[in-house]
Amino acid sequence: MSSGTDGRQAELRENLQKARDRIGAACRAAGRAEDSVTLVAITKTFPIEDVRTLAALGVTDVGENREQELKAKAPDTSDLTWHFVGQLQSNKARSVVRLAQVVHSVDRKSLVSALSKAAVAEQKTMRCLLQVSLAEYGSAEAATGTSRGGVTPADVPELAAAVAEADGLELGGVMAVAPLGADPDEAFAALRAVSSRLRSEHAGAGWISAGMTGDLDAAIRQGATHVRLGRALLGTRPPLG
Repeated sequence: MSSGTDGRQAELRENLQKARDRIGAACRAAGRAEDSVTLVAITKTFPIEDVRTLAALGVTDVGENREQELKAKAPDTSDLTWHFVGQLQSNKARSVVRLAQVVHSVDRKSLVSALSKAAVAEQKTMRCLLQVSLAEYGSAEAATGTSRGGVTPADVPELAAAVAEADGLELGGVMAVAPLGADPDEAFAALRAVSSRLRSEHAGAGWISAGMTGDLDAAIRQGATHVRLGRALLGTRPPLG
């Protein structure tokens, strides 16, 4: 084994321990059990070797936001739970359903239909999280009219009903990205309120996927059950090929 490989493994081990320590501290500060939050390692642009190293260190949940990378990595690491976290085109639904177990970015009925058709064809159940737009809480996004994507909070009940009624799909909860310029506590508190209303109609939809490297502490304070970490674990991303 090369010294370069040894060095990368040591780096990932150290980064993972720091991330786990940070999650644990945030849980304790919020009065939550440390095992109430699942770490999802986002391996965008990083090689399959990094995925295998993280798995050997005990990581069980891994996420990708591009279908091409999911296809390149998931077949060789089928013992992991794969999460698709990026914007998903309907024509890529079959591929994602075949390879992943969770989709975090369900934001429209046409995608629900595509995922349901694919799940039935693959004879599996796909867990779906509704991506909620929190754009109104981000001053930068409000000023520019941009958005990180997602369905408005007002439209969540209708989309949730579509997922709950679709064959092959399981409504798992909600996901959001804190918008640019936002107070993450304020934004994630809004997401928590959306989640609470959702669970009043769909008791099993308790997942809250929120928080990344820069704002995971706020997300955990506001009830996140899953945090999505890339840079904190893997370092600065190499450019897309």
